[in-house]
Amino acid sequence: MIKKTLFFCCITILMVTSCKSTRISSAQAEQEKNQIINIIHLVNNYWQSNNKPQTWAFWDNAAYHTGNMEAYFLTKEPAYLKYSEDWAIHNEWKGAKSDNKSEWKYNHYGEGHNYVLFGDWQICFQTYIDLYKIEPADYKIARALEVMEYQINSDKNDYWWWVDGLYMVMPVMTRLYKLTGNELYLDRLYEYYQYAESIMYDPETALFYRDAKYIYPKHKSTNGLKDFWARGDGWLLAGLAKIIPDLPDSYVHKQKFIKQFTDMAATLIQIQQPEGYWTRSMLDPEHAPGPETSGTAFFTYGLQWGVNNGLLKEKNYQPAIDKAWNYLTNTALQASGKVGYVQPIGERAIPGQVIDANSQSNFGVGAFLLAACERYRYFDKK
Repeated sequence: MIKKTLFFCCITILMVTSCKSTRISSAQAEQEKNQIINIIHLVNNYWQSNNKPQTWAFWDNAAYHTGNMEAYFLTKEPAYLKYSEDWAIHNEWKGAKSDNKSEWKYNHYGEGHNYVLFGDWQICFQTYIDLYKIEPADYKIARALEVMEYQINSDKNDYWWWVDGLYMVMPVMTRLYKLTGNELYLDRLYEYYQYAESIMYDPETALFYRDAKYIYPKHKSTNGLKDFWARGDGWLLAGLAKIIPDLPDSYVHKQKFIKQFTDMAATLIQIQQPEGYWTRSMLDPEHAPGPETSGTAFFTYGLQWGVNNGLLKEKNYQPAIDKAWNYLTNTALQASGKVGYVQPIGERAIPGQVIDANSQSNFGVGAFLLAACERYRYFDKK
């Protein structure tokens, strides 16, 4: 375990100003990268030493594993790989386990094993596919192929009725496209996204409501404003960052997804709080005031990915990313490696709900790891 003194040295070094980050020397970049690796280990070792991998394959744990796998790809730490492998084995490389296709459901929230087509049970396939690519074996992706091929060959297009589902399943579909070459995955990706857009998208802000219940003016924040939930839009920005690289340049709708990403990014840097975080209700900071980590970490990851890959101009976006990273490492991250200020499982910003340094979660750690890995890649380009 990294000692507290090293932790605070890391934080001091990582307080990079926007001016410095755009003209940093190669030696400074190496120093930054080393400290980010230390922070990744601090956070992930803390989580894994306090939480066994033998947990269910539902979205909350699966979201952690998307971050853990990124940490493995970056650090090559064998313990991280084993942790996700043990989780996959425990879940028999499946999400929801029903084999009776006549009872498979998706059209409202469900934790039962008959909700096979519900995206919260499908995000686990992202990690199974990652593990398959490291060491191919058909059994690792057999269930993913069974479920997703059943879905894309159905006559339904309303699978993604809540914004979280876009992070959960879009990367599954693009990764399976890359593995199989089946263009139906890309066709259905666009159809499902169009449906989600039709019920949740706000063109004025380029943000998504969490689901159709929260559309303005039917639903309003405390001060009568549009109520956009940070973690919900964080799921979307991060999901777009994951799928855009997988889309072939010949894909007719690729620019649609890129435009959604850049339009959303432009809004986000306008509504970031001075301290670097985004409040839970993003346009109404008084609705549920104070910092929140999961949405902020997903935004940090997505925005940094956009800069790293040339979709967002560094001079315009890196200052906001640096502020967000300062929040993540100086407020959210505790000396022990705990990542705090994470809003608990829910679907909206809740007035009066208190979160603090001890408010942690599996998906919050996953989001933090994604942001840290992308931050490393930023300095790796310097």
